Amino acid sequence: MHDIPLFPAAWHSALTPWGGPLAVDAVLPVLRASYQSGTTFPPASYVWRALESCPPDEVKVVILGQDPYHGPGQADGLAFSVPEGQPLPPSLRNIFKELTADLGATPPAQGDLTAWAKQGVLLLNTSLTVRAGAPGSHADGRWDPLISAILTYLNAQNRPIAFWLWGAHAQQRGRQLSNTNHLVIRSAHPSPLGAYRGFWGSKPFSTTAEWFKTHGVASPKWTTDQSTFEG
Repeated sequence: MHDIPLFPAAWHSALTPWGGPLAVDAVLPVLRASYQSGTTFPPASYVWRALESCPPDEVKVVILGQDPYHGPGQADGLAFSVPEGQPLPPSLRNIFKELTADLGATPPAQGDLTAWAKQGVLLLNTSLTVRAGAPGSHADGRWDPLISAILTYLNAQNRPIAFWLWGAHAQQRGRQLSNTNHLVIRSAHPSPLGAYRGFWGSKPFSTTAEWFKTHGVASPKWTTDQSTFEG
């Protein structure tokens, strides 16, 4: 079965002024066709999971990925995340290494980042689906209007939001972020091909925590030991 769940109601309402519902309506036929014509990741039930897990008024941090993992059993609807029990993909392994180097703390013991999402971390890919074994296969513009609506809505909010733009692809999509109330961190992508170009030592975790502290906002807890780093 490839039933597409309803688009999250809270996001539907939030994005209405920015054309989000129209973008969803436009992509649904293509989305259904993708699942019916071949193996597509993540499973259809997870296609809106990043938005379901992080309501619009709770977003604190946006981590912008490219597209879901394209191997069996990996994509779970959250950017960079994998289901518990799955080996850590190289990019996520590097994110955890930077977390340890940045905070001197123990990273999560597995790759399911649901706990981050539940604390206001929007783990958003710029393409919400991918064809099995074909990275970038759905980065053909079908998702652009919806992702643009999401980023435009968040940019318009006056509460402090941190945006982490890793790699040229995310930075290009982040050009619409103009609100000086927000923190925008740009660095290289955490993949092995790019991490050495500036991801290592970029310190997104501590930089964001210190920035939130100046605004009187509690930072998400990134580690397994919740007392290790209070942010």
